[in-house]
Order: sequence, then C-alpha cells, then structure tokens
Amino acid sequence: MAIDIKHTLSHKSTISPLFGHKNTDPKTAQSQQIRTAPADSVSITSQAQQVQGAQSNLSQLPEIDKAKIEAIKLAISEGHYKVDPEKLAKNIASFENELG
Repeated sequence: MAIDIKHTLSHKSTISPLFGHKNTDPKTAQSQQIRTAPADSVSITSQAQQVQGAQSNLSQLPEIDKAKIEAIKLAISEGHYKVDPEKLAKNIASFENELG
C-alpha cells in the first residue's frame, strides 16, 4: 500500500531537525514548546564488571587438549593414573583463593 506524503504537510509548516514538523502559525507557535531529550547514560554494576573480568580471564586460558583428556581417561580406566594428594590440595586452595 502506497502512502502519498506530498499532501500531508500544509503550506504553513516547515521541517524542523528536532521534531520533523514545526507549525509556523503565530497563534499555535506560542503554545508549542521545544522539549529536549535527557542525556543518555550507562552505568555498569560491580557484578557486571566481575563478569567482564572473568570473561577476560577465560579468554586467556588455553583451549582444551582433547588428546590429553583421552590419555588421562585411559590411564584411569586401566588403573595407571596416580593422584598426588599434596598437589591436588594446593590446586584446590589456589582455585578457592581466586574465587574469593
């Protein structure tokens, strides 16, 4: 459906960059007030900043080594994989410190 826009503006109207239409009739021009939009602002919460930092840290981590994972799975299933309890405890403590 086509819209004829040639005849929508009266001869008393002009284009205004703020609203697109400004009536220049002196009787109604006094009653019109130009409204300005409030300035836009953005604030990022501390939680959002923490998420952004976590994403940044994750992007710096190396990708998953699927071959190494399969080798460890095989060693576990065959009973050849040995766990070093001290190293495991240090890694768990380090992980918890990073979370805090």
